[in-house]
Amino acid sequence: MTAPPDAAALPVESIAAVGLKAAPSRLSERLGTHPDAARAMRLARETFIVGDRVDMGTLAAALGVDRTSLFRWVGNRDALLSEILWSLAIPTLIQAEDAAGDLAGAERVAALLTHFADDLNRAGYFRAFLRREPARALRLLTTADSPIQRRYVATAAWLVRRDLGGEPFDGTITPEELAYLLVRVSESFTYADLITGEEPSTDRARTAFRHLLRV
Repeated sequence: MTAPPDAAALPVESIAAVGLKAAPSRLSERLGTHPDAARAMRLARETFIVGDRVDMGTLAAALGVDRTSLFRWVGNRDALLSEILWSLAIPTLIQAEDAAGDLAGAERVAALLTHFADDLNRAGYFRAFLRREPARALRLLTTADSPIQRRYVATAAWLVRRDLGGEPFDGTITPEELAYLLVRVSESFTYADLITGEEPSTDRARTAFRHLLRV
């Protein structure tokens, strides 16, 4: 298990860094400079990965502090969960980029996003969180109430500019607009069980990505 990323230590032009740099939060900016916040984040992340609920009272007790101190270090529970989720998305994105191998252009973007969606669909701890707290999960993952979607859109826009250029499809759509559509496709098929009651489907996500990217 990798440690939570420190945005300041990440390369500027990398799939790992772009989301954090596009949408920093109070907690993400503190993790590299505030040892107590980092310690709380590590323990909360370990709790999440084993499939348990991250409870602020339990976490504070495990850290040997009161809830007031914990909230001062990391913010509220939504803020903490958002950073946990993104800290787990980063190595998943890196792995997806590695899996895309020597592909180029739209093929590469489609393959990378498909691999990312597949990893999310297969991650037991992630699916457990979706089942355990569906309303909170959708709010944190698919709306602007937390930085996660803004980071994902910024990452997708970075991929589009890198692999399709600044004017994709002869300038008929901007990288940011295309990125938003790609993220919505990803969300639709990753969280299908919460949105429509259907099973999450990597195959359907792949097909949608390829159609949208004109592969």
